[in-house]
Amino acid sequence: MSDHHAPRSLIVTFYGAYGRGTVGHPADPMPVAALVRLLGAVGVDPPSVRSAVSRLKRRGLLVPDRTADGAAGYALSADARQLLEDGDRRVYGRPAGSRSRDGWLLAVFSVPEQERHKRHLLRSRLARLGFGTAAPGVWIAPDHLYEETRHTLERLELAAYVDLFRGRHAGFEPTADAVRRWWDLDALAALHQAFLDAHEPVLRRWSRRRAGDPEDAYRDYLLALDSWRHLPYADPGLPPALLPADWPGARAARVFSALHERLRDLGAEYVAGHLREI
Repeated sequence: MSDHHAPRSLIVTFYGAYGRGTVGHPADPMPVAALVRLLGAVGVDPPSVRSAVSRLKRRGLLVPDRTADGAAGYALSADARQLLEDGDRRVYGRPAGSRSRDGWLLAVFSVPEQERHKRHLLRSRLARLGFGTAAPGVWIAPDHLYEETRHTLERLELAAYVDLFRGRHAGFEPTADAVRRWWDLDALAALHQAFLDAHEPVLRRWSRRRAGDPEDAYRDYLLALDSWRHLPYADPGLPPALLPADWPGARAARVFSALHERLRDLGAEYVAGHLREI
């Protein structure tokens, strides 16, 4: 198990892919036994599954519940559902780097000294949303992150400390040069390339197959999704005109999209089979 595919991350990825049900019809609580078996297919041992579930429960993302036949299980909390729904727009939306040049979102915050712990929370959450740093206390992101930023700050009760502004960069430095200052583009490109190195060969293998095994599809898709879902947060979808000509983000997005189309539903057959056996 690599550090990247941590048990807690894989469980969140699993619920996002297969544990939500459909709009208006939430999934039944996931039996603990099913989680252990399904996460075992990607290399997570039972104690690690149970430990990760406990941590997610303490964070308020999973809530204990009973299945229809009375077995112990866990369902997503309302906050977790909102997080996953916000994430859908990034994970399954337009490829990183494909958005038009449609302006910027600025977050300017001030936190009283007696509440300085919230200053750290604000900084870390803005960074996780994909904001770059324009100046001390001034964070910047593409404008399309506005709604998700509002949701996040309101959910964490941080909105009172932040002013949001929307607008365009008017000088004096060329915007492409400023973007290199606001984000570490070399580090972001390396993340995209690492995804390609790990998962482009997987796509090539599947492209040569006429039929597929549901277990193989489930395993390959869950690992690809677990790797990919972090990338649209590190790289918030910067306008392509402001990125280097050899930017690997669009190619990485195409690879994930192809894996999603080929493997997601086939992997769902494997999940459904295990749930029927519990």
